[in-house]
Amino acid sequence: MTSVPSQLEYTAAHEWIRRLPDGVVEMGITDHAQHALGDLVFVELPEIGRVLEAGEACAVVESVKSASDVYAPVSGEVIARNTALEQTPETINQDPYHAGWMLRVRLAPGAAAAAVLSAAEYQTLLDTEGG
Repeated sequence: MTSVPSQLEYTAAHEWIRRLPDGVVEMGITDHAQHALGDLVFVELPEIGRVLEAGEACAVVESVKSASDVYAPVSGEVIARNTALEQTPETINQDPYHAGWMLRVRLAPGAAAAAVLSAAEYQTLLDTEGG
């Protein structure tokens, strides 16, 4: 069974976001995404300072099966990246919602997130996709 924590928001492309109290958003890929990819062997993260537009490809995760783009769920500036994933990409497989976070983004002024889903809406999407 795929884990869908209720305190997070999700995208239809299987990214999650956690809104932190200081206006920063932490993001990563969902449990469903990491299961679909299989064992991760490589993660490429954007540089600190890069400005992202919601919906643009901003990172890459590669597994023994395939490589996939990760899309920015929000517009803003990358202020932190989980560099530990470069040495241990399998952390995403083991703990996608905590230790496997990928980026922290400071939201652009007035920036809205891409179409985000509540946990219930995301679970409905997974049920529809058969996941």
